Amino acid sequence: MQTLDLSPFYRSTVGFDRLFSLLDDQAPQEANAFPPYNIERTGEFTYRISMAVAGFSADDIVIETKENAISVKGAKSTSQTEQKREFLHRGIAERSFERRFQLADHVEVQGADLQNGLLHIDLVRELPESKRPRKIAIGTDKANETKTIENDVKN
Repeated sequence: MQTLDLSPFYRSTVGFDRLFSLLDDQAPQEANAFPPYNIERTGEFTYRISMAVAGFSADDIVIETKENAISVKGAKSTSQTEQKREFLHRGIAERSFERRFQLADHVEVQGADLQNGLLHIDLVRELPESKRPRKIAIGTDKANETKTIENDVKN
């Protein structure tokens, strides 16, 4: 697979360096597909990450958020009774994993739940009041009339 050279964009744009860094970071990563996951949009400003984590309990999984990233780590603790088991076929992968996701600005984790071997992480995009659409009054000199402009921005 070819790599994309973004250096010409660095020369002709200002303030987009974070976007280009994200694109560089998302370029071909290792082929580790464990555990499988889905990312779905559940509403206009809500999202859900679902990960198949069969064999893991809530105590085996750690979810951390830092800046605009979320990290999910799973490590199965091995007790003495599990070490004595003898498998004739082992098809359920219980190996340790770490999966990272980049989050857009103002996207935060709302909660997490583990059901039927699926870890669900609910996310919500909450714009701060300063970033929300607002009406701005336009003053005129004629008889102190004011007009308003409505800014209807869709995210």
